[in-house]
Amino acid sequence: MSKASWFKFLIVGVLWGVPYLFIKVAVAPGEFTPAFLVFGRLVIGSALLLPLAIHRKTLFPALKELKWIAPYAIIEICLPWYFISSGERKITSGLAGLLVATVPFWASLVMAFNGDKTVWQAKRLAGMVIGFIGIILVVGIESLSGNQSLSAIIFILFSCVCYAIAPATLNVKIPHIDGTAINAIAMAISGVIYLPFAIVQFPTSMPSHNAIYSLIALGIFPTAMAFVLYFQVMKDLGPARSSMVTYPNTVFAVLLGIFFLHEKFTLGIGLGLPLVLIGSYYATRKSKITQ
Repeated sequence: MSKASWFKFLIVGVLWGVPYLFIKVAVAPGEFTPAFLVFGRLVIGSALLLPLAIHRKTLFPALKELKWIAPYAIIEICLPWYFISSGERKITSGLAGLLVATVPFWASLVMAFNGDKTVWQAKRLAGMVIGFIGIILVVGIESLSGNQSLSAIIFILFSCVCYAIAPATLNVKIPHIDGTAINAIAMAISGVIYLPFAIVQFPTSMPSHNAIYSLIALGIFPTAMAFVLYFQVMKDLGPARSSMVTYPNTVFAVLLGIFFLHEKFTLGIGLGLPLVLIGSYYATRKSKITQ
C-alpha cells in the first residue's frame, strides 16, 4: 500500500467512524425518523457529488451504466442506511460500529462466490472462524443479557452483508467508472425513492440543534467525502482488502460512543471486538499464493 493510499484509508476509517454517533443523536426520540434522516443525508450528499462528477466529466459515462448503478443504490444505500438508522434506536452507537466491522468477513465470502479461490487458504479460513466466533459472542452476550435488541443487531448485520455485496459487484462489472459519479447517481436515485417517505414523515416540530447539526455532518463527511475517497482506496486494494477500513472506524465509533454518549463498554463488546477485528484481518489478508 502506498503512503497516499494508506493516508486515504485512515481518513475513510475516521469518516466512517463518526456516523454512528451522529445517527444516534439524529434519531433520538423526538428528533428525525430513520427514513427522513436517510433522505436528508442523500440530498446533501448528492448536492455535493453531482457537481463534482460533472466537473470531472464522468457523470454522463456513468449514466450509461444505470443497469448496475441502480441495484447498487438499493443494496449499498437504500437498505443499509435505513436499517442502521432504525437499529440505532435500540442499540448503542458503539455496538453498531462493532457489528459493521464484520463487513470484511462478509466481503471475503462474496469474493469467494465470485471465484477468488485464495479465500479458502488456511489463514483466511481461520480468520473467518475467529470472526464468526466474535460475532456469536457479541450477539449472544448482548442480546441474552438484555443489554441490546436482537432485532436491531440483525438489522445491522444485514446491512453489513449489503455493504459487502454492492462494492464488490461494481468492482467486477464496471471498474472503469468513476466512483464519485457512481455514488452521485446512486444517491440521487435513492433520494427519489425516499422522497415519499420523507414527505409523510416530515418533522412536525423543530428538531434540536444537535440533531440538525448531526444530519448536516452526516451528509457532508461520511456520505459525500468518504465515498469519494473509498472508491479510490478500493481501486488500489480491491473490495475485500479495502473493506478493512472498518477496523479503525470500529474503534473510533466505540470510543465516540463512550466519551460523548456515555455508553458502557460491555462484556459482549470487550470479548467480541478483538475477535472480530483479528478474524476480519486474517479473512481479508492477501494470500501469497497465486492461482
